[in-house]
Amino acid sequence: MKKTARQLQKEQTKVALVQAAYEVFSTRGFQATRMADIAKAAGVSHGTVFLHFSTQEQLVAEVIEAYCGEIVQETHQSASPPLSLREFLDAHIAAIIRHEAFYTRLVIENRLLPQEARDAWIGLQSAVSFHFSQALERGPEGAGAEVPLSLLFNMWLGLVHYYLGNGDLFAPEGGVLRRHGPTLTENYMKLIQERR
Repeated sequence: MKKTARQLQKEQTKVALVQAAYEVFSTRGFQATRMADIAKAAGVSHGTVFLHFSTQEQLVAEVIEAYCGEIVQETHQSASPPLSLREFLDAHIAAIIRHEAFYTRLVIENRLLPQEARDAWIGLQSAVSFHFSQALERGPEGAGAEVPLSLLFNMWLGLVHYYLGNGDLFAPEGGVLRRHGPTLTENYMKLIQERR
């Protein structure tokens, strides 16, 4: 059935609201953003936001699900050819860089988000963990590992998240992973290879 002009406009407005929310959340954070801020950024009335999202929690969850979904998709695509662990870590950094401001807000505020939003965040980390484990098992650096896979993954994620969460120290001008990503990958690889 063909959609009416009204239905298409409604869909376009919802997409614009999600995009505007993504941009505002990336800049201000989740806790400091009001629905009125998102309406203003999208160029719509405050009431229009509530026509599409009955609560701010619902909007937050949809935005996080959409953009975590993009990072998961980018991770799947980059990992589709067999990658070494180093190549995968570089690809993971690259996927985060495309959404670094938003991802950093998730790192900092994820414990304060509604459960539905946190579930999307956990889903993202699960997808990354899956590809991490495949890359680790393929490469020579994965042979004979004495450290559990889950700990190796959490060490990587902890390192990345620590740098992002403290970006004001590591890259006050912004772009933490552009500046430090290669160093993080290089030293993580040295760390796990020295432990084998």
